[in-house]
Amino acid sequence: MEIPKITKKTTIAEAIRLGNSCKKCGKCCTYGSGILTKSDITFMARKLKLTEEGLKKTSLEPIKKFNTTLYRPLTIKKGKPYGTCIFYNKKKGCLIHEVKPLQCKIASCKEHSEDLMVWFDLNYFVNPNDPISIREWKLYLDSGGKNIPGGKLKELVPDKEKLKKMLNYEVLK
Repeated sequence: MEIPKITKKTTIAEAIRLGNSCKKCGKCCTYGSGILTKSDITFMARKLKLTEEGLKKTSLEPIKKFNTTLYRPLTIKKGKPYGTCIFYNKKKGCLIHEVKPLQCKIASCKEHSEDLMVWFDLNYFVNPNDPISIREWKLYLDSGGKNIPGGKLKELVPDKEKLKKMLNYEVLK
């Protein structure tokens, strides 16, 4: 069976389908929590009968990557550098399974996992209109970071002059 090619343009539905191999073992949940998109926050807040701001204040923490800030559920660390997602229960599993973050939906222990995490970063963290985001993505790539089709700098910022100015710290007009 041929492994499908994951690109920046892979649809959300296809990413979920490819990542939908969760065996509900809880391993991912005990080593951190998934990052939420804006719509994930809306659905989760409704499910938990909270406002979006209430959810952020009580249950989420910001995470900044490629100069973009998103949120993820808090974790219980117990003296470790990583922790268990607050929405994970050892006996019941994921307490918010029907509204779990998109990143949790696409994360898996299968062959697509790494490409799907890059897909998530490209579609939710890397901002092609933000020079800092593009420079940070370049640093990630230059340091050996994984990439997928659609994630090259010239694909993200096709205007060569604009890309050059971004990378040279010049002011964009």
